[in-house]
Amino acid sequence: MKNLIRKLEEQITFLQQEMSLMNNELYSQQKEITELKKEVKNLNKKIEELGNGIDSYILKEDKKPPHY
Repeated sequence: MKNLIRKLEEQITFLQQEMSLMNNELYSQQKEITELKKEVKNLNKKIEELGNGIDSYILKEDKKPPHY
């Protein structure tokens, strides 16, 4: 009986350590995902700004010069 209890205690300790490692990894991944989402948002904003700049440039270039 004592041997069985000892094995169960060892298994519980092992599982607790594994759970702690998994929690740490999950936290790291969530942090990285949050940072990546911010970066994607910033990149999308920059792309939109560049697109708007190109549109206004094209419109200016398509106009006829005043001497025509």
